[in-house]
Parts: sequence; C-alpha cells; structure tokens
Amino acid sequence: MTAVMDSATPAVPDARLLIAPGCAHCPIVLDGLSALVKDGRIGRLEVVNIAAHPEAAQAAGTRTVPWFTIGPFTLTGAHSPSELAEWAERARDGSGLTAYFSHLLESNRLEDVIGMLKRGEGNLEELVPLLEGLDTPMAVRIGVGAVIEEFADTDELAAAVDSLAALVDSEEPQVRADACHYLGLSRSPAAIPFLEVCREDDDEEVREIAAESLALIPR
Repeated sequence: MTAVMDSATPAVPDARLLIAPGCAHCPIVLDGLSALVKDGRIGRLEVVNIAAHPEAAQAAGTRTVPWFTIGPFTLTGAHSPSELAEWAERARDGSGLTAYFSHLLESNRLEDVIGMLKRGEGNLEELVPLLEGLDTPMAVRIGVGAVIEEFADTDELAAAVDSLAALVDSEEPQVRADACHYLGLSRSPAAIPFLEVCREDDDEEVREIAAESLALIPR
C-alpha cells in the first residue's frame, strides 16, 4: 500500500550542504544530515564540494564550510546530530524563527536579520521573546536592540507594540526599562498607556526611560 501524505501534513524540508577537503566539521554535518534523510526528516540532501565547484560558495556568499541550508534556515559551522534534528523539525513545522534570529545575532549576522525582516521573512514580534529574560546572551540582546533601532518609527515596529508592552510586567527592572525604550522608538500612540503605567514603576531607571519615551511620541 502506498502512503499518501495528508494535505495538512507539514512539508519535509530539503537541505543543501557545501563542504571542502580538509574541513574537520564537514563529515560530522554530512553524516548528521544524511541520517535525517534516511529517517525521513529531510526530503533531499544536495552536497557540493566547493573545491570542485567554487561558484557554489560564491553564489552562497560564504568563504567558510560547512555551510548548509535546512528549509528556510542557513547555518554554518559544527552542529551535532541533535541540533540538526532540531533545525529540521523547526523547518518542518514552520516554527523556529525566534531561535534562528537568536542564532544569527549570536553569530554576528545582524545584517542578515535586518535583511530578512525587510524582505518580510518574519516580523519584529518574533524577536520579543529574546528580551523576556536576562539569561539571553548579551550579544543577542544587543543585536535585538540594534534591529529594533533600525525599524524605529516604522509600521513594522508599531505592529509589535502589544508584544513589547507585555514586557512591562516583567519582574526584571532591566527588561521593563528596555521595553520602555523600544516602545518609545515605535513613536506609536498605542504605546502611551503602557508607558504611563511605567512612569509609576518602583524602579527609578524604568520611570526615567518611560518619561523619555513618552516625550518621543506625538500627541
């Protein structure tokens, strides 16, 4: 009997891997992706040796290997089999953009995140969970701030006001302060009620940033 995939079943992602001779991590990633193909968690794997096809690396805009894609995600460097499986699952179910943005920012790929958002490949709301806790790596928190500043006074940031506003209920004063700053950058009147609440915050810094942010929003 032939199995028929239900139309509601998420599509299995394909993968593409660039490798090169002498690359220590390439065999590990190749084995990991190959195992996912065998398990049915990746539909197809294309492997390109850039020593034979340097144009592939040029087209990908990379000078390092392993470089690979799993569905919409572009990744580089060493990844364990379990990490590869997680990315395959995220690609399959359509989740994982928050994790992907975190990965890019921690890898100093700020412009990639900004480019994706400007192309409509995700939205600013998917960055907000990275601001919820102080356990987020500092490089990621700084990166999120840089992205939000890039979108200051735009419709995209205004659309994220409700998500950012949820952060003003955090137990962490730093999280509340950051939320106030980003709400101010939105220049959106929708942010005003939340900032007014923060003007009465127990923390002095939060109160100051809330007042400064309110001054940025046209009345």
